[in-house]
Amino acid sequence: MILIIGGARSGKSSYAERRIKELQTNSSDVVYIATAIPTDGDMNDRIKRHQEDRPSEWHTIEQYKQFESLKRNENFSHAKYVIVDCMTIMMTNLMFDHYTDFDTITNEQVDQLEKVIENEVYELIDTCKQCDKKLVIVSNEVGYGLVPSYRLGRIFRDLAGRMNQKIASQAEEVILVTAGIPLRIK
Repeated sequence: MILIIGGARSGKSSYAERRIKELQTNSSDVVYIATAIPTDGDMNDRIKRHQEDRPSEWHTIEQYKQFESLKRNENFSHAKYVIVDCMTIMMTNLMFDHYTDFDTITNEQVDQLEKVIENEVYELIDTCKQCDKKLVIVSNEVGYGLVPSYRLGRIFRDLAGRMNQKIASQAEEVILVTAGIPLRIK
């Protein structure tokens, strides 16, 4: 497993795609798990740009949870490589699946939410391991900025930081991408 992490617009997705192209021998060996949900015009544009950038031979699965079900997906079954782009969008979707009012959420509920997210992350990793897939996870580094002034931002930053740590601890490689330049940190 490879974790590719970086800030917004750092080039992490482009690097992940280049990395897979270097590893693969057959274009149809790749499954791209897109975790974004088209929620507005900006997100629609972002999704469209990502779709246009990746090779058309790659199979796309739009999914952000219940990764055990991938075992029943024919494209996943035949793939050797899996790219998940991106982990932080996946986490955002899961957060809003479970709660909408983050101003009044209790610390106990945040802990429960973290368990839900952690279970989904591990289900993804375990499914890929069980099916002998090379997994590349793209995620945002959200801890370099200021502490968010609003509760939702602080909760998200903390959950993303802890999930990134857990993924990195299991990854064989961790690559930090900044200004389009990859730096291997593990």
